[in-house]
This record gives sequence, structure tokens and C-alpha cells, in this order.
Amino acid sequence: MDHDFTEQQIEAARVLFAGPCDFMLGVAGLEQLPETDRPEVAFAGRSNVGKSSLVNALTGRKTLARASNTPGRTQQLNFFNLGNVITLVDMPGYGYAKVSKTQIADWTKLIFQYLRGRPNLRCVFVLVDGRHGLKDSDIELMKMLDEAAVSYRVVLTKIDKIKNEELESVVAKTLEALKKRAAAFPGVAPTSAETGAGIPDLRAVIADYA
Repeated sequence: MDHDFTEQQIEAARVLFAGPCDFMLGVAGLEQLPETDRPEVAFAGRSNVGKSSLVNALTGRKTLARASNTPGRTQQLNFFNLGNVITLVDMPGYGYAKVSKTQIADWTKLIFQYLRGRPNLRCVFVLVDGRHGLKDSDIELMKMLDEAAVSYRVVLTKIDKIKNEELESVVAKTLEALKKRAAAFPGVAPTSAETGAGIPDLRAVIADYA
């Protein structure tokens, strides 16, 4: 993790994430976006990167974000109110070929408009499968974020599925790629929803934006 948090910060973040976290609404068009009265962080990633599992692990719930075996199921922006202090946004998965080109174009448009026009959006967490590292579709999203001037951080998922030396290699390659990115935070957060590795620190990073 790219931060050293105190035990108090880790504990405060744990308490925040253990508190109420309520589904607000799902948004398929910009006219439905909720008020911008709280800071917001968003989670983006390729279909089946483990986004729902990570959101559930962060909040200690099994069903907050519905994990699905059908990639591409989250086709809208889902908003969650965390303790009335910060809004979590689960974004549609990308990079999956079994949906129509029109759907992909619609999602891309929605996501870009959301990113560009959301003044309270503090950070986008770009989830990348730790077993594979950055894919072309991740790079596309990062380009989009650079263009929209929205700051983002890379979170590696499923690190329990790879050996330490493989993880070190993926982290090094990812850090190298991030150096060329204008809006990227120059660090990587390795996590596992399965074992809980990296989850307390990631909670603290998110709580920091509240």
C-alpha cells in the first residue's frame, strides 16, 4: 500500500465502513444523478475483476454489491451512502465482448459524462486483476480519466491467487505504466477480498476523502 496510516486512522475507517451503508439508486442516464452534497469515490474495473467482492469486503457485507457470474451485469452507476459522509459509486464493468457495440458505446458515454461533470468526485479506484496486470481496456479507462482530469488510483485484486514474486512483478510494471499518466496516483494498492489483505488500508484511503 502506498500510505502509512496510524492505528487510529485504520480504526476510524473500520468503524465508518462497519456503520450504515445504504443503496441510494441506480443511474442509467445523467438526468438521474443524485445531488452532489457529499464527497464521492467510484470503483471501476473490467467485468469479473472482483469489483462487487471488493466493495462487499470493504463494507463487511455479503450482498451490498451483487457479485455475478455473468460479466457485464452491472449496467448502470450504483450509488451507496456510507454513513452520510461519503458516497460510493459502483460503475459498470467494461472490457467484456458479449454485449452489443451500442451498449458499450452507451456505457462509455455515460461514464465519460459522469466523470467529466461530477464536481464532488474525489477519486476513481481502478480495479485491476492482480493475476494479469493492466489490460488494453484498463489503459483506455485511464486515458479517459486523464482526459477528464479525474484523479485515480490502481487497486490490484485477487492477490491471494498469485505468488509473491509474481505480484512484485505486476506491481513494478503497473507503477512504471502509471508514471506516464497525468491524473494517476503514483502508487498501487494490492488487495484480496478473499483473505482481507490490504482491505483495512484501502478503507483508510477512502475515509481520507470523506
